[in-house]
Amino acid sequence: MLLELRVRNLALIEKADVEFHSGLNVLTGETGAGKSILIDSINMALGAKASKDRIRYGADYGYVELIFSVEDEKKCEKLKEMGLEMGPDGQLIITRKIYPQRNVIRINDETCTLQKLRNITAILIDIHGQHEHQSLMSSTNHLEILDVYAGQKALQCKQKIAKYYREYKAVCERLSESMDEHMRVREKEILEYEIQEISQANIRPGEEEELATKFQRLKNANRIQDALAQALQAISQDYISEAEKKVNLVSVYDEQIADIEQQLRDISNLIDESMRSMEDYIAQAEYDEGEFLQVQERLDFIRHIQSKYGIDTDEIGALLEKKEIRLAYLNDYDLEKERELEEKERLEQELEVLSNQMHDYRIDTAKKLIVSITEELRDLNFLGVQFDIQVTRLKNYTLTGNDTIEFLISTNPGQPLKPLKDVASGGELSRMMLALKTVLASVDEVDTLIFDEIDSGISGRTAQKVSEKLVRIGKQRQVICISHLPQIAAMADYHYHIVKETDGVSTKTEITEVLGDEIVAELARLLGGSEITQAVLDTAGEMKKLADKKKIELI
Repeated sequence: MLLELRVRNLALIEKADVEFHSGLNVLTGETGAGKSILIDSINMALGAKASKDRIRYGADYGYVELIFSVEDEKKCEKLKEMGLEMGPDGQLIITRKIYPQRNVIRINDETCTLQKLRNITAILIDIHGQHEHQSLMSSTNHLEILDVYAGQKALQCKQKIAKYYREYKAVCERLSESMDEHMRVREKEILEYEIQEISQANIRPGEEEELATKFQRLKNANRIQDALAQALQAISQDYISEAEKKVNLVSVYDEQIADIEQQLRDISNLIDESMRSMEDYIAQAEYDEGEFLQVQERLDFIRHIQSKYGIDTDEIGALLEKKEIRLAYLNDYDLEKERELEEKERLEQELEVLSNQMHDYRIDTAKKLIVSITEELRDLNFLGVQFDIQVTRLKNYTLTGNDTIEFLISTNPGQPLKPLKDVASGGELSRMMLALKTVLASVDEVDTLIFDEIDSGISGRTAQKVSEKLVRIGKQRQVICISHLPQIAAMADYHYHIVKETDGVSTKTEITEVLGDEIVAELARLLGGSEITQAVLDTAGEMKKLADKKKIELI
């Protein structure tokens, strides 16, 4: 459950702290007050794109924090499998700091990637806005909805189908690369030559670097010897020893001079050691033209092999193994092809069995879902609605089997069933989504549902029905709803007001919980707009009383 939302310096919000509760939480406010900013803030904390343009003007960064309470043991175990350790209080704290050039995401004070954040929050919270309502237009999403409702056994079957399908596609791709005898012989000849060339080259890992160093030393042997000889001559004169003797004569007069004498002695020893090293190097670094040419030839050959095959010396072993495997495949090509055909047939049989099983799951689930969705839609004032799910078999297999799913609906008696995308308006899509979420609440493990624009295109009796449905969902899940309808606001267990304020210099959005008489005043504003008369206040008060009574009945 989402316990708290904290926002700093995002769009018009300078500072906002909101405590949410179980049940139905409703947020209302005038158009342009910043309701969408609140949802955007939550979305950003959940991993949505966070543009630097969202940072409040004059601020260095934007910040959003979500605090969740996770009590379900299965969910805690799943989060642990994702590498997330829960705190002793069972809280999970997500923060996102948005700078102009970068974002910093933390979960329980540990930095986190965007992908990991999205995986974690997907099991905690579900947001439904206008985009999600539009997703009902896609038949691909219809299949996903049906499969979720089908339950765990169907999900496991679907996962097996995906596994076998990937293997099946890989076999088909290998078979599609079949070649005629002439091409096979030609490739074998090339591979045999390349394998022989690479094997005989006998290039060791790191050999190129060793030879390059040796080549530079041999190439510059004379220059090195001359430089070292001149260095020896420059330091061979015993100036340091002479200085040491002079200092020794007066060191008895001052301890500091004795320290200087020791420093000179150390320098003298270091110089002696350096001279011996240079003499040894000069003695060993004689130029050998034969060795130089041998190193140069070997280095050129290695670099030729590297350039020809586009690899480093460390990759030669892996390249050789790859070519040997390919040659072995071509040598046993007919046998390998036979094996591939047998594997393809085996996978087709597996896919057929599993796809038939998945099809049966979908047919059975569709029957149940049709009944449940129809009931929910009628509760939402679709009085003459007909709802159906069309399950069609495909000739070819896919990652999900060989079915396509299409939701069909008729919203008026006597009208034929048509695809949802061809019939539903914006308001109907909103109610359709709400009906689905009500039905899926029994199988969906997400604790928090956020509805934005769920009341789009509805009013009157339909709005009342939607509010009752939100209350029912709120008995099973935490619901947070952005609304402009008094019917929904009146049914809230907790009501928040979003207001935009300006002092003539700056503008900011404030969010406060509405309590006591303030609730009736806000309902009156939603009912009457800018003109709030006593009659409107009385109506608002009566609406709240009726709503409270209705909520008790819904329990």
